[in-house]
Amino acid sequence: MEFGLSDEQLVLQEAARRFSEQEIVPVAAGFDASGEFPREVIAQAWELGLVSTQIPSQYGGLGLSCLDSCIVTEELAFGCSGFGTSMMANDLGLMPIVVAGTEDQKREWLVPLAESFKLIAFCLSESGAGSDVAGLQLRAEKDGDSYVLNGAKCWITNGGEADLYTVFATLDPGARHAGICAFVVPSDLPGISFGKKEDKMGQRASDTRVINFDSVRVPAAQRLGEEGQGFKVAMQTLDRTRPPIGALATGIARRALEESLQYAGERKAFGSPIGGFQAVQFMLADMAKDIEAARLLTYQSAWMVDTGKRAAKYSSIAKCFATDMAMRVTTDAVQVFGGNGYTKEYPVEKLMRDAKLMQIYEGTNQIQRLVIARELAR
Repeated sequence: MEFGLSDEQLVLQEAARRFSEQEIVPVAAGFDASGEFPREVIAQAWELGLVSTQIPSQYGGLGLSCLDSCIVTEELAFGCSGFGTSMMANDLGLMPIVVAGTEDQKREWLVPLAESFKLIAFCLSESGAGSDVAGLQLRAEKDGDSYVLNGAKCWITNGGEADLYTVFATLDPGARHAGICAFVVPSDLPGISFGKKEDKMGQRASDTRVINFDSVRVPAAQRLGEEGQGFKVAMQTLDRTRPPIGALATGIARRALEESLQYAGERKAFGSPIGGFQAVQFMLADMAKDIEAARLLTYQSAWMVDTGKRAAKYSSIAKCFATDMAMRVTTDAVQVFGGNGYTKEYPVEKLMRDAKLMQIYEGTNQIQRLVIARELAR
């Protein structure tokens, strides 16, 4: 059992770390305050191979593994999880094409994503169908050799910035799982519009919007898989993309720990640095051990994806544990900083706000516990 990274992975990690420290950390607070989308920074990351990392090499991509993607994602989240989420969302958006696309579909849609900087969004959630994916209401009505989409998607990362969407719609809401289909949909088709950018508590640099579909005509050739297989495509996608969520959470928590360590060595109380007090030391120790555990769980789940093993249980364990951990660690970081931690002059309040979303998206942690329990019952 080998726990070390390969030489290639160490080079990849260093490249992502350097980019995060030099290009993201200095500007993260500004983008958090303004809510502006950091397109130019993300384009720079794409040039370095840090975006759309899991496009297979035969379609022009780097063909990085899920584990490689987790290594990159942790470093990007260390700089800012809003940036990291926007970048990671490209792999989420393209994964349905990887898992369910025909050879022709993969060449049509993946090759352009590898050749030039483009963004793709994963359109699954709806206002009444977040955790209950089978309850989605976006309709897909067959009309000759096309489908006509009507309805809306909510909480779509990169929604207003994407060139392409992978969209999940239902032929019959009453059929639940059995009625869902997946489609590749260019964002400039007639009938597509989007709402205002959501004014979020955290991860404010990422673009999150409602996407409206008003009689949007999509050729049947752009359906991924057979009719009724969309739910399976979505679940296969999420099994593969939940490990990077664990990596995002680990990166946020690692940043909180490093900021806390530095502050605890400088801030004095009763004539001594607060890092010398056992109460603070125990908080720092708990942060460190939980971060290590989260990273190992994340790497294990990514390894299972990469080796073709059934990963549903372990992906959910990694996502659930790591994101709960990130919320706990960032809350403790604010406590270490005391009153200063509650102000925007220090980075830990942003880390705490950013961490909260990790427990919600790509399946709430309550849903992760359901998945884990069902897998145990198998």
